[in-house]
Amino acid sequence: MLTETGQRKRALRALLRGARPSGNVAALGARLLSLDLVPGTILAGVSALPGEPELRFVWAEFHERGHPICMPETTAPGAPLRFRAWTTECRMVPGRFGTAHPDGPETVPDVVFVPLLCWDLRLNRLGYGGGYYDRTLAALPKARRIGFGFEAQRVESVPVERFDMPLDALVTETRILFAKERRD
Repeated sequence: MLTETGQRKRALRALLRGARPSGNVAALGARLLSLDLVPGTILAGVSALPGEPELRFVWAEFHERGHPICMPETTAPGAPLRFRAWTTECRMVPGRFGTAHPDGPETVPDVVFVPLLCWDLRLNRLGYGGGYYDRTLAALPKARRIGFGFEAQRVESVPVERFDMPLDALVTETRILFAKERRD
């Protein structure tokens, strides 16, 4: 049985899935690439799902800058994501829920770029409802959590439960917000 917060999250997901806002993908990519990341930091990007911004050019540029890149493999329900090494030439393997992941060795990221349906100024995010990123981020407590999306995905308040993991930063096409700027 869903909690009241869980019911609010479900209703918000239903509303947002049908109206995926879009924005300037090039500007979003430029903001992501402007992040000051320590050279050699292992970055976990994502392979875009339908309706998500395609940011392969960002992961390729970070790779060119010397960052090892990995991408998530969607695992069985209830398990955290598994990350596999990615390069621009690697073979992608079909996965669960229409996802694709690299056919590379498993790796552990230092920074996890997190997709979302919506976000708020407290740097809470609402995902797709499987809990994969919350479980993954809880299992990687030292990894930086950087959400990305568009300004049009901002909502007044994201319903939050005890297991939801807030972001350390959020990047949109117009700005970068850091946790120290979280607004209560």
